[in-house]
Amino acid sequence: MGYKLEICANSVASCIEAQKGGAYRVELCAAIPEGGTTPSYGNIVMARKLANIKLNVIIRPRGGDFLYSPLEHKIMLKDIEMSRQLGADGIVIGCLTADGEIDMVRNRELVNAAGGMSVTFHRAFDMCRDPFDSMEKIISLGCHRILTSGQQPDAEQGIPLLKELVQRSGDRIIIMPGSGINMHNITTIAKETGAREFHLSARKPIESGMIYRNSHIKMGGTAVVIKEYEQQITCSEVVKNTIQALNR
Repeated sequence: MGYKLEICANSVASCIEAQKGGAYRVELCAAIPEGGTTPSYGNIVMARKLANIKLNVIIRPRGGDFLYSPLEHKIMLKDIEMSRQLGADGIVIGCLTADGEIDMVRNRELVNAAGGMSVTFHRAFDMCRDPFDSMEKIISLGCHRILTSGQQPDAEQGIPLLKELVQRSGDRIIIMPGSGINMHNITTIAKETGAREFHLSARKPIESGMIYRNSHIKMGGTAVVIKEYEQQITCSEVVKNTIQALNR
C-alpha cells in the first residue's frame, strides 16, 4: 500500500487545490485557528460538487475542549445526518469524558449515525489520559483511523508514541500523524513511525484584494490572532512537492 495524504482544507478553494496537487482526501473544516469546527452547508455542497477526491467533514460544534453538552451532541448528530445526505465520504469526530477518557456512549452514537461512512477519531485523542487504552476503545467503536500528533505539540516531536501506536495497532486501525507536517519532515516521520497516512494543511498566505483597509479594527477580537487582510489557502504545488518528497 502506498502513502496517502489528507489535506486539512479550510475552504472549498483549498479542497480544489488539494485535488490539483494529488491529495488522496480532504478534511473540510471551518475555524482553523480554533482547531477546526463543522463547515457550513454551502461549503460541504460545493466541496462535494467540485472535488472528486475523498471528502471527510469534521463534526465539531465549537472550539475548546471535547466535553460536550447534550445539546451539542444533538447538533453533532444532525451535522452527521446532513454530511451523509450531501455525499461526504466520511466524518471526523471525538468526544471525551471529564476525566480524559473516551466517551464510549456518545462516540458510539456518532459512529452509528455515520452509517457506512468512514470515521476518523480526531486529535481529541491527544488530550486523552492513556493513549493505549484510548486506542483500544476507539478500535472497539469501529473507527477507521486516529488523527494524532503523538500527544505532543507536533507530530515530529510525537514520533516515539506514534511509532508505538502504529506497532500496537497493527492492521486494526490506521494511525495518521498530523500537526506540523510538511515537505521537509514528512519523510523522517514516515520512516521512523511506519505510518502510511498523513494529515497536513499545505497552506500559503494569499494577500487580500482590498484596497481600503481599516487596520484599527479586528473582527475576531484579541484572543485569536487573525490577519484580516490575508487568506490561508492550500497550495497545489506544496501538496505535489510533499508527495514527491514522501515517495523518493
